[in-house]
Amino acid sequence: MLTRIISGAVGAALLAVILYFHDTILLPIAVAAMVAVMLFELIRAVKLEKCLPVLIPAELCGIALPLLYGTLSHDGTTELFHIITFTVTLAAAFIIFITWLAKHKYIRYEQVFFVLACMVLVPQAMTTMIRIERTDSKNGLFLLIMALCGAWIADTGAYFTGVAIGKHKLCPEISPKKTIEGFIGGILTTAITYAAAFSIYYGFTPKRAVISLVMGAFCAVVGAIGDLSASMVKRQIGFKDYGKIMPGHGGLMDRFDSVLFVLPTFYVFIAFFGIHMYL
Repeated sequence: MLTRIISGAVGAALLAVILYFHDTILLPIAVAAMVAVMLFELIRAVKLEKCLPVLIPAELCGIALPLLYGTLSHDGTTELFHIITFTVTLAAAFIIFITWLAKHKYIRYEQVFFVLACMVLVPQAMTTMIRIERTDSKNGLFLLIMALCGAWIADTGAYFTGVAIGKHKLCPEISPKKTIEGFIGGILTTAITYAAAFSIYYGFTPKRAVISLVMGAFCAVVGAIGDLSASMVKRQIGFKDYGKIMPGHGGLMDRFDSVLFVLPTFYVFIAFFGIHMYL
C-alpha cells in the first residue's frame, strides 16, 4: 500500500508540473512521451516488442502526432499538419505490412491489426489533451483538468460506491470487482461534479448545469467502457498489468485506459455545443 501511495504521489506531482506548463512545448512533449510508453505496453501485450520493424514505425508514428500538432496546428498550418500526419501514419502502416509479409510465419494477422489500431487510437486520443487545452486560451487549463477528471472521478466514485453498497457484479468475467452499484455511483459522482464545477467556474445557468451534468454522465459511461475494454485485452492475453512503470498501479495503460475514451468524448461535447456555451 505504501508503494502504491508513493507511486501515485510521484505521478500526481509530475502531472501537476505538466499542467502548470500547459501553454508551453512541455505539454506536447509530455503527451508524446506518454504515447510512447503506452504503445510499447500494448505492443508488448501481443508479444511484438522485440520485432523492431513493427515497434519502431508504430512508436515514431505515435510520438509524431502530438509533437506535430503542438507545432503545426496553428492558423495557416493546419492543412500542413494533416498532410504530414497522414503521410507519417501511412508510411508506418506500410512498413508494418511489409514486415508482416516478410515474417508471416511468425506474426499473426490479429497481432498486426491490433498494433495498427493502437497506433491510430492512442496518439489520436492522447493528443486530444492538446486540442482541449487550445480550445480556449483563457480557460484551456480548466477544461483539460475537467477532461482528465471525467475518467478519474468516475473511477473514484465507482470504487467507494461499490465498496459501500456494491452487490451485483457488472462484468464478472472481465472485471470481477466492478459492480452495477459502483457503475451507477461513478456516473452520478461525475455528473454532479461536472455540474457543480462548471457552474462555479463560469457561473450558474440552467442550460450550463444541464449540459455539464449530461456531459459528466456520458464521460463516466464511456470511461467505464474504456476501462473494461482494456481489462478484456489483459484477460484474453493473460496479463495482470500492462507494465510496471508505476509501482503498485501497473503501467500507464492501466492508469489511462479510461482516459483514452473520455478525452475525445469531452472534446466532442465542447466542440459540438461550442465553448461559448460556458462563457
